[in-house]
Amino acid sequence: MNEPCDLDAVEARRLIGCKRLSATELVESCIGRITSVDPAVNAMVARDFDRAHAAAVACDAATMRGDALGPLHGLPLGVKDLEDVAGLRTTYGSTLFRDHVPTRDELIVQASRHAGAIVLGKTNTPEWGAGANTRNAVYGATGNPFDPRRSAAGSSGGSAVALATGMLPLATGSDMGGSLRNPAAFCGIVGFRPTPGLVPSEKRALGWNPLSVLGPMARTVPDLCLMLSCMASDDARDPLAYTVAGGAVRRSGDFTMPGTVDLAGLRVALTPDFGVAPTERHVAEVFAEKTALFRHVFARCEEASPDCTGTDETFETLRAAAALASHHDRVRDTPDAVGPNVHADVAAGLKLSALDVARASQHQTVLYRRWLRFFDDYDIILSPAVTISPRPWSELFPASVDGAPTRTYFHWLSLAYAVSLVGHPAASLPVGLDRAGMPFGLQIIGRRGGDAQVLAVAAALERLLAEDPRTARPIPDIAALAGAPPLRDAPGFLGFG
Repeated sequence: MNEPCDLDAVEARRLIGCKRLSATELVESCIGRITSVDPAVNAMVARDFDRAHAAAVACDAATMRGDALGPLHGLPLGVKDLEDVAGLRTTYGSTLFRDHVPTRDELIVQASRHAGAIVLGKTNTPEWGAGANTRNAVYGATGNPFDPRRSAAGSSGGSAVALATGMLPLATGSDMGGSLRNPAAFCGIVGFRPTPGLVPSEKRALGWNPLSVLGPMARTVPDLCLMLSCMASDDARDPLAYTVAGGAVRRSGDFTMPGTVDLAGLRVALTPDFGVAPTERHVAEVFAEKTALFRHVFARCEEASPDCTGTDETFETLRAAAALASHHDRVRDTPDAVGPNVHADVAAGLKLSALDVARASQHQTVLYRRWLRFFDDYDIILSPAVTISPRPWSELFPASVDGAPTRTYFHWLSLAYAVSLVGHPAASLPVGLDRAGMPFGLQIIGRRGGDAQVLAVAAALERLLAEDPRTARPIPDIAALAGAPPLRDAPGFLGFG
């Protein structure tokens, strides 16, 4: 692949800055890739090509004038369809908002545009982000770029697929139970869940609740850092993005490039399941095989895990309480226009008592302190990013893993939500393919507030693993996708199956 759309974001921005590539050329290349490949995977669901072209022309004029250029100047951006873009259809994957067009950009979009990014369109998501299988009754299903019959995970599935196939160099995402990390793992790209508050959000229904965060997605760690540097800030509209004594805590530019780290000085814990996650045997074995190829580079690397007892029950309760705040009225007033996952979330919430929520909040604090003590002895935890290899998207959610029933429709995400629950930063890094020929994601978890260290470790491992075809980032077959039948013709494409 040698099209401009296949360039890493950092390299494309460098070429634009030195006038060897125009923003218009890059936008047109991305549009061409979307036109040829998206019918096979259905990732880009609302397109803004005319405005993107006009913005690219303006970017090129600014470049030729010698204006000061933003860090994302001229780079096309995909925005997850849970995030508002002024003047562009934004549905949240819900038929209730099928024709909704916001009048203002969400903070994350504002920040990206201010840095020079060009919004090319919206990327597909499950209804309200509920469930890690990207399908809904507005736009239908999104297929995995390595096998369109399989799931791209979610809820940032459209963003991950668009990145993996070269439709875009950068995309936004969000994460509660792994919605940045799961699709990154399934699609062979990089997703990062930041410490709550690092990337401000003004839309959380429960502003003080740290479970849901916004974050960047990209094909490489340096690209992801470039985007994060434009998203991170203090903003009073997000109560978690606070400022201390009037001084800035989070500054634009803090993450422009990943820092350096000596892997040989790290104490690393390996765990396939945190002692509680229903990890598929295949995934656990691939994790052991992959880490065996590089675990020797660390100062110490051993099997260990924080005590995660009670993680499932605690997350289930707090997630259900959050669902009541966001979706109770919709389920009550328009039940026929709401999908099964959201119905399940609200039903679970209605069964809770105040005591249930209080005890869950209390145990969340217990878990947080267990993790805090664990990081006295370790610098980084490595685990699989997801408990299973990608399955057909026709399966709304995995009802079982290796024959054992799952607790809920999101139980298979517990490798990710164990981390969300305690507020630690985590990245999903592609590490070759699993035995089924699908991408394998490695989860890299750092201590509370250790975002920079996680990204530095991810960048160092990315460079190391790129040297071995067994661990290098996999690339989908673009020509095969361009010739594949449209996904919309597949049985069960639209809706929930």
